[in-house]
Amino acid sequence: MKTKILVVDDEQPIVTLLKYNLEQAGYEVITAMDGEEGKRLAELESPDIIILDLMLPKLDGMEVCKMLRQEKIMIPILMLTAKDDEFEKILGLELGADDYMVKPFSPREVIARVKAILRRTQAQTETVNDNTVEVTQIKIGNLTIYPEKYEAYFKDQLLELTLKEFELLHYLAQNKGCVLTRDQLLSSVWNYDFAGDTRIVDVHISHLREKIEKDTKKPVYIKTVRGLGYKIEGPKQE
Repeated sequence: MKTKILVVDDEQPIVTLLKYNLEQAGYEVITAMDGEEGKRLAELESPDIIILDLMLPKLDGMEVCKMLRQEKIMIPILMLTAKDDEFEKILGLELGADDYMVKPFSPREVIARVKAILRRTQAQTETVNDNTVEVTQIKIGNLTIYPEKYEAYFKDQLLELTLKEFELLHYLAQNKGCVLTRDQLLSSVWNYDFAGDTRIVDVHISHLREKIEKDTKKPVYIKTVRGLGYKIEGPKQE
């Protein structure tokens, strides 16, 4: 069965360009020209990934992303924006998008981003479906991570994490107590060139803190090491 991609964009030339190139790369592609139709197809078709434009009629990309995440639909989302505006990029990520690209872009770059996201999603599916895999865990205080299942729990409650949030949390936990620079995290978690855009790391760290820290201004688990980067460590007292 082919991997299914939902493309949501109101510019027909872009839809045509992406559909053609993604199909040439071996993917099944379904399309929508507005946010309402995009959301409906996301719910109905359960695509493997959504390429979602920011500026859409009826519902914009931000609203679609927010509504899907509120409904616990965690399909990876690659956000497209014509605005080279950091606020728009960061807001999209905060609402649950996994990645973003600024128009204009090359179809080759889109395919590379899609492949990078799908590699992890497919690895997740394979490990969950393989009953022979021995379940391992990483435990730090009240935080428990199951790498093979792509699940993390805090105080025995399942955390609702995007794919990229989980990967960042897992990588920090694998390197418990070690200070990791933003560039290291970009290279290891995003594994392609973000042209030094380390703000994407800060956004995801902030998102994780909101989900596991009692006081995000005084984090116990994910610490900022000023001038260097971040590290994860257990609380001194539970």
